[in-house]
Amino acid sequence: MIPVSFVWPELLWALLLVPLLVLLYLWLLRRRRRAALRYASLALVKEAMGSASAWRRHVPPALFLLALAALLVALARPQAVLSLPSQQQTVILAMDVSGSMRATDVEPSRLEAAQSAARAFVADQPPNTRVGVVAFAATAQLVQAPTRSREDVLAAIDRFQLQRATATGSGLVVALAALFPDHNLSVEALQRSQSGADARRGVPLGGREAATGPKPPVEVTPVPAGSHNEAVIILLSDGQRTTGPDPLAAARLAADRGVRVYTVGVGTPEGTTIGFEGWSVHVRLDEDTLKSIATMTQGEYFRAGTATDLKKIYETLNTRIVLETRQTEVTALVAGAALLLLLLSGGLSVAWFHRVL
Repeated sequence: MIPVSFVWPELLWALLLVPLLVLLYLWLLRRRRRAALRYASLALVKEAMGSASAWRRHVPPALFLLALAALLVALARPQAVLSLPSQQQTVILAMDVSGSMRATDVEPSRLEAAQSAARAFVADQPPNTRVGVVAFAATAQLVQAPTRSREDVLAAIDRFQLQRATATGSGLVVALAALFPDHNLSVEALQRSQSGADARRGVPLGGREAATGPKPPVEVTPVPAGSHNEAVIILLSDGQRTTGPDPLAAARLAADRGVRVYTVGVGTPEGTTIGFEGWSVHVRLDEDTLKSIATMTQGEYFRAGTATDLKKIYETLNTRIVLETRQTEVTALVAGAALLLLLLSGGLSVAWFHRVL
């Protein structure tokens, strides 16, 4: 059932007019019957009562009353939660390419499964949606600026190269920098800051006078989390952050700009040990951080334990992005329905009785 609310609910009291009109209609029918009984001829009585069947006589007035009720509801400006085409025009895929992505617990490997699911996701995006790609390990790079060229995006996904370490925060900052190129967002500025709050204000460690290198981030007025309807970030990771800025500080930058971050965790919280070229490392999924990022930005967290899970998650994300659930005023729809009922009521009355009601 679709939840409905009203901008002006006090106007719903006007619906009390409808039962009053029903009583008035019944009173007129009874008055008409009494007047008809004054005729001596039964034929004249039938003519006075109308030759149409009983149900047909009541259809036009019933439709008229329904139309009136709909108009009164429209006056209260109804709102409903509907799934409508999203206004989002840019999607940034931030993909973990750390060495742990070579693990084969997700067949054929975590990286190949992630690439396959990402390709299918990109192919399903509307033509007007721009897609960008960020790859992060010890560092993060924008490997494909947001573009509508699906070929360029798919080529960037195919070029992933595994590296050591995991800098989840760096991946998120670079993704935000791609969405807001004029905000001077950078990993270096965030790392130099005393905290995520200082990074948002653009105050580097030691004050503005001590700033060297990249410009401090531009001051922004925080907006409600998730309110930016033109872009989203999808962040996929399979391990804990081992280097780079705090992911939660980076998530705060996204939240202050209203950007939703959907996080996807690949692997298990217990973790696994992988080896490569003589070295081995135990990696585990940091679900708490990924969940916190999603919660802070009004996004959503998903965990994939298999390649099939990962593909289903991307299908779900595609639905979330292409169709957006939001509260929408439906006054015009209700008023339009009322107009159709009025036209139908008048049309049937003219067709059956050669008069309007």
